[in-house]
Amino acid sequence: MEKQANAVIFKGKPYNLIGKKLKAGDQAPNFTCVNQGLELVDIGKTPAKARLFSVVPSLDTPVCSAQTKKFDESLAALGDKIACYTISLDLPFAQKRFCTAEGVKNMQTLSDTHNQSFGQNWGVLIEGLPMPLLARAVFVVDKNGKISYSELVSEVPQHPNYDAAIAAINAVAG
Repeated sequence: MEKQANAVIFKGKPYNLIGKKLKAGDQAPNFTCVNQGLELVDIGKTPAKARLFSVVPSLDTPVCSAQTKKFDESLAALGDKIACYTISLDLPFAQKRFCTAEGVKNMQTLSDTHNQSFGQNWGVLIEGLPMPLLARAVFVVDKNGKISYSELVSEVPQHPNYDAAIAAINAVAG
């Protein structure tokens, strides 16, 4: 499997990412994640419309929580024109608890614990940590399955560029 050398900084140390770096124009790779209903979801089970994939290390951390809530609130007005997902390696039970406690209604959660295929195929699985984590990233995919926006946050505890991601999803929402 391809790797991205020293692609992110976590706790002051550089780490490789497993998988290739995705960019605008690439076809969105497949994955198999688990939703809150413990059902397997792949790219084909996401609707053929504008999609935002917000990738976080863990919803139980302040920046990941803020990122999920920011997208949940900012994208609510687009309604069913888009599908929005937060992806992490948290268990689906923890994701559901978080969404209920924080009132998150527009972001669907997907857990990559099944086989870490999202992390590997989308190039965001951090290599070498004592436990697997995903790097912070945001991807916007259009209705044809092409990536129209890709941001890998190089310092894992930093926020993504919310304005750029929101502009990108608005641009492909039609």
